[in-house]
Amino acid sequence: MRIVVKVGTSTLTHATGRMDIRHVETLCKVLSDIKNAGHEVVLVSSGAIGMGVGKLNLTQRPSDMPTKQAAAAVGQCELMYVYDKLFASYNHTVAQILLTGEDLRDDVRHRNFANTLQRLLELGALPVINENDTVSTDEIAVGDNDTLGALVAVSVKADLLIVLSDIDGLYTADPRHDPSARLIPEVREITPEMDAGAGGGGTALSTGGMHTKLIAARICMDAGTDMVILNGSRPALLYDILDGQAVGTRFIGRKNT
Repeated sequence: MRIVVKVGTSTLTHATGRMDIRHVETLCKVLSDIKNAGHEVVLVSSGAIGMGVGKLNLTQRPSDMPTKQAAAAVGQCELMYVYDKLFASYNHTVAQILLTGEDLRDDVRHRNFANTLQRLLELGALPVINENDTVSTDEIAVGDNDTLGALVAVSVKADLLIVLSDIDGLYTADPRHDPSARLIPEVREITPEMDAGAGGGGTALSTGGMHTKLIAARICMDAGTDMVILNGSRPALLYDILDGQAVGTRFIGRKNT
């Protein structure tokens, strides 16, 4: 299978912005093992700004664009250094790709990106993709990495997009506030009720939330690609998905017949 895994800031870092070493090490180990089993893996990783916040000892995620870009410049270095070190320990080579919205909107640039990504996979590399937060200014151009993960999955014709989050999946209500909320294991159509219950943004250091994940799910479903929302604090659940078990919430792509 060709799998795109999107990991959010809340999975990669503590609330302080500093890297959650245990989670990141476990995630890289599991992804390396999945590659060893013969699957192709693309990692779409948030975390540059969040890690920059921690490394610059800022008290919170910046609201002004120049400080966001400065934090991203600092954090992206650490992010890729850690990925390179951890994946190399399992004999896998990483490749960094930083994108802006224009790289996906412009046909020529989009085609160049897709060709590069395809060639990296053919060469056995593990591409690590993030938005180019250091130069992008359109909130930070694609807007969030849930959407970016979906666009990458469609571009590379992935079999599956897995979105690692700080929640187990899509619920009937917000489980952090409603104890009666139930996990929805499978979605074949995103209803207005789901949109209404999705709420707003994510954590203080992240930009996502369930609303952006539903946008990503629509992109994938319309292209015929399945998407799963999974709790990123338990990377070993990735094995269960590949074994065909029902974990998290799976959005079923609309297959052309």
